Amino acid sequence: MTRPHRLRVPIPDHAPVAGHLPFADAPGVPDPIGINSRWLTRGGRPWFPVSGEFHYSRYPAAEWEEELLKMKAGGVTAVASYLIWIHHEEIEGRVRFDGDRDLRRFAELCARHGLDFIPRVGPWSHAEVRNGGLPDWVLSRDCVPRTDDPAYLDAVRPWFAAIAGQLRGLDRAHGGPIVAIQIENELYDQPGHLLTLKRMAQEAGMSAPLWTSTAWGGVQLPPDELVPLYGGYTETFWTEADGGWPDTCRKHFFFTHQRDDEGIGADLRPTTVRGGEPDAFADRFPWATCELGGGMAVSYHRRPRVEPADIGALGLTKIGCGSVWQGFYMFHGGTNPAGELTPLQESHATGYPNDLPVLTYDFQAPLGEYGQYRPTYHELRLQHLLLADFGDRIAPMDSALPERRPAGQGDRETLRWAVRTDGVSGFLFVNNHQPHEPLPDHPDTAFTVEFPHGSEALTLPSAAVTVPSGAYFCWPLRLDVAGLRLEWATAQPVCTVDVDGRTVLVLSATDGIPAELALDSSTVASVSAPSGDLTPVDGRLLVTGLRPGTDALVEVDTADGGRVGLLVLDAATARTAYRGRAWGAERLVLSEAGVVFDHEEVRLHGADGPVSFAVLPAPGRAPVVDGTAVAGAADGVFTRYAVQGAPTAGDTPAQVTLVRPAGPAPEPVTGVQGRASAPADKHFDSVAAEYRVEVPADLPPGTLLRLRWTGDVGRAYVGEALVADQFFSGRVWDIGPGRLPADALRAEGLRLRILPLHADAPVYVPEQAGTAGRTADVVRAEWITHRRWSVRAG
Repeated sequence: MTRPHRLRVPIPDHAPVAGHLPFADAPGVPDPIGINSRWLTRGGRPWFPVSGEFHYSRYPAAEWEEELLKMKAGGVTAVASYLIWIHHEEIEGRVRFDGDRDLRRFAELCARHGLDFIPRVGPWSHAEVRNGGLPDWVLSRDCVPRTDDPAYLDAVRPWFAAIAGQLRGLDRAHGGPIVAIQIENELYDQPGHLLTLKRMAQEAGMSAPLWTSTAWGGVQLPPDELVPLYGGYTETFWTEADGGWPDTCRKHFFFTHQRDDEGIGADLRPTTVRGGEPDAFADRFPWATCELGGGMAVSYHRRPRVEPADIGALGLTKIGCGSVWQGFYMFHGGTNPAGELTPLQESHATGYPNDLPVLTYDFQAPLGEYGQYRPTYHELRLQHLLLADFGDRIAPMDSALPERRPAGQGDRETLRWAVRTDGVSGFLFVNNHQPHEPLPDHPDTAFTVEFPHGSEALTLPSAAVTVPSGAYFCWPLRLDVAGLRLEWATAQPVCTVDVDGRTVLVLSATDGIPAELALDSSTVASVSAPSGDLTPVDGRLLVTGLRPGTDALVEVDTADGGRVGLLVLDAATARTAYRGRAWGAERLVLSEAGVVFDHEEVRLHGADGPVSFAVLPAPGRAPVVDGTAVAGAADGVFTRYAVQGAPTAGDTPAQVTLVRPAGPAPEPVTGVQGRASAPADKHFDSVAAEYRVEVPADLPPGTLLRLRWTGDVGRAYVGEALVADQFFSGRVWDIGPGRLPADALRAEGLRLRILPLHADAPVYVPEQAGTAGRTADVVRAEWITHRRWSVRAG
């Protein structure tokens, strides 16, 4: 029996409120940025930005450009970064903007590649940095930090002046990339101080159309001075080791109109302490985010592990809830710089409740600490491609929830879904995934969406389906595609591509659900499909029985004389889709390798064997790879190529020698809030297992040492210098030898020291890791070579 899932779209009872917000773009810019109570605008059109956090001071400057291009290829349109004060002025009066701290060069690279830039200027950042980013010398002053104490403001003022000097000429008035500036971070009960900081930044010369603040924890903000930005994480490193999966994370896998997440930053602000009312700004500002978890850090006492589907489901659910700005923290991992005076990570030694690794800030991010592509990158790219083409339609749409929805956070039986709609068309969102507690299949499922104004309800699909456990997807409702009305599709829109005057809508089939297209017959002159059946039903043409893939192209001549293609890819192929400008046009490239577009060049990364890729529309001339033209055969839609004879990027075993076995695990020690503290340095000299890794002299650029290991804490050294570290969570440990001091590495090699985990340590390690951490061992070590091929027009 079909399970009824019905949603009655409400008649909109509110118009966007504009004109009350004192935010204005620079005069005369060609694409002025604006904001109303429901969405953002750019150039007079609704604007749906995608921002990704990338901390320039935690990454080698020589690699910034390549990594920014990867972010752009992943659908990120704005790069956000904390300007971490202690990274720039660890020693009072010596403000450094050299090397990896070159803020201006980083912002200019964003501009060069069409990426917006969002500096988060602090002065307090958190970011799991020592003192939250405040230099020690500031804390040593007789002042009250993060208040309007004149002694504190006297320290901040020169820092803001230094920032403004670096960013001079990069504002919108001068054609620069800065679209927003964040003031402070997670300050929930000092609205007057936030306003003081904003005025100080403006007086120093900083300028942006949008000024923002984090808004979780029921924040109090100065009225209409800062845009409140929200967040949501799938996991936490800052909660108790034995606290289980927090409810504040569980809530993000439900469709709801609650914006606030009182759990973020709750290690420094208990959930019982709030600044103001949750969602106090819902009627004044749109639902915008800056910290949707792109992964999660690990602390010593709690080491969560996030999976790609966790992040993908989180992101898609937030769009269904009503988000109009997808901001991910982190999108790119990094490494803490070495402090001149002290280590620079958050730790018990600095009075913070969490011990973080000294160096690694990988964050399990879509792009890792060494630029590794993670599956999460591909999950999010699909959503970002959707927003690139349809975000201007989705942003003004209301989020509507069905009458029958989950009774509470413990309800795992009721299907979770929502619709974004303008009252005529829309997008249906379903999430049947959450971490830790799998959700059941939902057999015999169909959806009915009743639109207002007496228009016909949509019931889809044509036959009930099973929504599989773990599925999350977005389906279009009454979507106009170049004159064709697509009544619905049981496939997620990916993007559109123009092919010889024909608009091709690329869709991704939903695993476990038959692909079906319903076309409004009144907009169709003729249809042809390579597979499946065409059935007229109630004014619609149903295309069923499609076999998704690169040849599943449904071709439509529209009633108004246009031509439209509907290409339904299988889900695995769709996750290889990239879009960018190459070979003289906007093109779609399908490749299992990571792809970077740069003008007329495509660079392919991370392949495990000969590179294969497909291009839509097919380039007029064969691409050239490493100076050699690549043979291919056109099939009318795609041109498929396989790079023959390319070097294979296989896994090569690394030579690892046990120098000293581990002694007994150090006795557990607790620190702030009674949480487990990381072992002291002395234990790595006395009881850690020690291994020597022979590093070949001729490793190709981009090579990583990948360790499968067990233990508690691992550290890597070249000579006496600490060069990498990791807390064990069952994940692999990657180390990039290309970043290590070459002369010392050749002379002394790489040494690993690994401590075992004490059986009684009050530490949370993911279940899949079991008790493996109690032994200190390198199980397997290999060199992973991330090849790169540059592909150009011939």
